[in-house]
Amino acid sequence: MSNARIEDEKINQIREAVDIVDLIGEYVQLKKQGRNYFGLCPFHGENSPSFSVSPDKQIFHCFGCGAGGNIFTFLMDIEGYSFVEAAGALAEKANIPLEINIQKGAPKSNIPEASRQMMEAHDLLKKFYHHLLVNTKEGQEALEYLLGRGFTSETIEKFQIGYALDSWDFVYKFLTKRGYTDDILEKAGLIIFRDRDEKYFDRFRNRVMFPIMDHQGNTIAFSGRALGDDEPKYLNSPETPIFNKSQVLYNFNNARPHIRKKEQVVLFEGFADCISAVRAGVENAVATMGTALTDLHLKLIKRNTDHVLICYDSDSAGLAAANRAANMLAEAGFQVKASVMPDGLDPDDYIKKYGEKSFISDVIGSSLTYMAFKMQYLRKGKNLNNEGERIHYIEEVLSEISHLPNAVERDHYLRQLSSEFSLSLDALEQQQRKIFFAEKKKGNFTQPLGRSITLQYENKLKPAYHNAEIKLISHMLKSKETAFKIQQMMDGYLFNLDEHQAIITYLYAFYEEGHEPDPSFFMSYLPDQNLRRIVSEIEMMSVNDEVSDKELTDYIKQVLKYEKMLKIKEKEAERKEAERRSDHLGAARIAMEIIQLRKLL
Repeated sequence: MSNARIEDEKINQIREAVDIVDLIGEYVQLKKQGRNYFGLCPFHGENSPSFSVSPDKQIFHCFGCGAGGNIFTFLMDIEGYSFVEAAGALAEKANIPLEINIQKGAPKSNIPEASRQMMEAHDLLKKFYHHLLVNTKEGQEALEYLLGRGFTSETIEKFQIGYALDSWDFVYKFLTKRGYTDDILEKAGLIIFRDRDEKYFDRFRNRVMFPIMDHQGNTIAFSGRALGDDEPKYLNSPETPIFNKSQVLYNFNNARPHIRKKEQVVLFEGFADCISAVRAGVENAVATMGTALTDLHLKLIKRNTDHVLICYDSDSAGLAAANRAANMLAEAGFQVKASVMPDGLDPDDYIKKYGEKSFISDVIGSSLTYMAFKMQYLRKGKNLNNEGERIHYIEEVLSEISHLPNAVERDHYLRQLSSEFSLSLDALEQQQRKIFFAEKKKGNFTQPLGRSITLQYENKLKPAYHNAEIKLISHMLKSKETAFKIQQMMDGYLFNLDEHQAIITYLYAFYEEGHEPDPSFFMSYLPDQNLRRIVSEIEMMSVNDEVSDKELTDYIKQVLKYEKMLKIKEKEAERKEAERRSDHLGAARIAMEIIQLRKLL
């Protein structure tokens, strides 16, 4: 990692201007516990928070996977930036002028070259389609169509909606002239090969174009809406190396700050409903891309909020999909709500029929709790005047109530059943308990993923020399004087672990350049991710600010003792070899050396 092009003073200025909690909070839902903040690690899959952020030290560390660093290294790790790119992004965020040339959209180190070209081609097309729609006579019909359906100029601009020309090969020629190969464009899903005449043609023609972005805002796919009677009505990009429907939530890149602010995400089934909802003022809206909710979607949502409001179509298929999504979310530990619209409408149709204000107040604002939605869903299609169907419904509801972890909630819904069907509360409670134990015996109860914050890091027992080296490094990070005192006391001896020795070598250089103790700043000097992880872990430990010479001496003894123990083992092996060769004098001499070494322990 090189930061030679940026002065230390400028790095410090950026670091002091951007708070690490605010930065990481844009990617991870953080909750304060004690002095630090905790959340789900964005670098590995986990169900309970082990990712810690220290506002005092301006560092982060994951006790699960070991990831750690400062604001610069966080952006480098999560976005694939170089150090200079991370500094540029942070300087822009803090409105600090940075006099270096950082190319917008410069290649990211963790994105394969082919994928980068595919993203570039999509981004170029997105801009071109948008230009055609809003600035040309060819796009006039498409623009009038959108305005007639209630789209505003602001919405068209916000979502970069565009228009694909009614041409078989315009996009193909447009992109190949700019250096993109047939192979890249075909793999990106933008063109199709026709066997009949062995030619390529454009996938999207005479369609209103909706670009699809990934969670970093890169254009990775399109959905095209037919203007005429062409089939299909909606044509989507195929799955490609850069587009996987099971990982992408439409509008997530725009919605993320609103999700964090409102502590809730509103989930739609399609991007058209999502756009209509955003137009109505639901800024925390996202949508699946023509696929059921997946575990990857849940992980993405979980990093940002624990609260999900489902707003799917209210026809039979939509309600069934909402029920599946609600079950999946509840099992994953989310707080779930669901909105149901009348007459089997979808959100887009509801807004057109009843207006945006009604959608906000009567649909989003009047959403049902998870259990209330389940009761309404289970009631659907049943004739409750029929005794058999009524009893079946009550048993289904009792089974759902049995899964509620909260005793107050269970009591509330049992009383609701008792009141509605004039049944004894005692009888319902008895039956509910019976169902609970029967289900538990079958192993049908899945424990919701924990919402309480517990550290997952297992503090494994380490050898005494290892702990001693960690303690020494911790004190060296806190005090320049202590660092050089330890260097003197070590008298030229090295730490036993190569990583620890590397850290203190960089630390001496850091101090010799005139820097004061600052672990967060020091991490910017470490070229190796593993070294940064070790430093972040050490910094998260509780160590007294003051340390006596006796303590330092004891730690150093442990460090040196290990080296002597290794030397004794080596000598023991030499003595046995001498005895095997019947070299008794040699064996006796080595035995005396071992005695002298043991006296030094």
